[in-house]
Amino acid sequence: MADQPIAGRVPVWVPIWVPEAVRSYLAHVDGGLSLREVARQQGVHASTILRQVRRYESRRDDPLVDAALDGLRSSEGGGVMRTQTSGGTGKATASAVDAADLGAEAQRVLGRMLETATVLVVSAGLERAVVLRQCADGKTQRLCTVERSVAQAFALNDWIVCDAAKAGAGPGRVSVYRITVAGRSMLRRKGAAQFDAVFGAQHRQMEMREIEGADGRMRIRVNVAESPIVMLGRKKDKDGKPYLAADLIRVAERLREDFELAQMGPRVAQNWDRFLTAGDRGGFRSDSGLAEGPRAARERVLKALQDLGPGLGDVVLRVCCFVEGIETTERHMGWAARSGKIVLRIALQRLKRHYEDRYGPSGPLFG
Repeated sequence: MADQPIAGRVPVWVPIWVPEAVRSYLAHVDGGLSLREVARQQGVHASTILRQVRRYESRRDDPLVDAALDGLRSSEGGGVMRTQTSGGTGKATASAVDAADLGAEAQRVLGRMLETATVLVVSAGLERAVVLRQCADGKTQRLCTVERSVAQAFALNDWIVCDAAKAGAGPGRVSVYRITVAGRSMLRRKGAAQFDAVFGAQHRQMEMREIEGADGRMRIRVNVAESPIVMLGRKKDKDGKPYLAADLIRVAERLREDFELAQMGPRVAQNWDRFLTAGDRGGFRSDSGLAEGPRAARERVLKALQDLGPGLGDVVLRVCCFVEGIETTERHMGWAARSGKIVLRIALQRLKRHYEDRYGPSGPLFG
């Protein structure tokens, strides 16, 4: 466990996860430093340190916070953390909690406290705290348990807060804690990567595809469910046929390929919003220094959107090029729910006819 020192007449060592405000409190109360000296060391105003000290002094009515602060005070041995509660029972306190263990326990325990009607209950006579949920039938369900020392660390970091009516309960009484806004924010930060790995996989469909690279054809692994077009192509209509036929998916991919190729020129900050509503929001002029391939691709995209017209051009630009979801497009366009995919299919049918009339059955070539 990586500990950090707090300056003072008596060295005080605290775990790395301890908040800065608690370090200021310990430096003043236990280390003997004046408020101005602590403020000078941290580069803040003395009034800031005074507010931090007063805040944690008032929070000592919370039994978990009080026990945690007592456990973080140094012993006479100089810098060696005590592992006992304020009652001197020899039980481990928050000072013995490792930062990695704290993060894992926070995701496990606080994650359950996100559920409705769920609280953490601490009893003076028990070594472990318990997470309980009040069921609809009036019964109480136990979800999990946690070491008291870990619960102390939760309270010290403001991840849980004690109900005012229960704070300072005496022996034989219980203290009830609920998750705070800070606790919810911490879970979002720590759990973002984990949740993406667990829940994101169900929305992916990985397949091997061959593409033309600089050294010839190569095989790569791609997520074919990335595009809303591909996802609609897997859905079935009432007749059991794919909602989007294979030829409609090809023309949608053709438009997106041109859209991506068009941004390969020296100036890639083209404002494509001007092409919404079929380009009526401004004119278009090819960049004089743009390479021929990107210029031709931009012209093909512009002509396709102009041919589709307002509404149809908007939906293919948003869904095919911006890879925007159907529901999101419906909200942006002010359409009724479940109408976007109908308009999209009509737009792709019109786009297919545009490519066939202008470039022939084979469609336009790259570049």
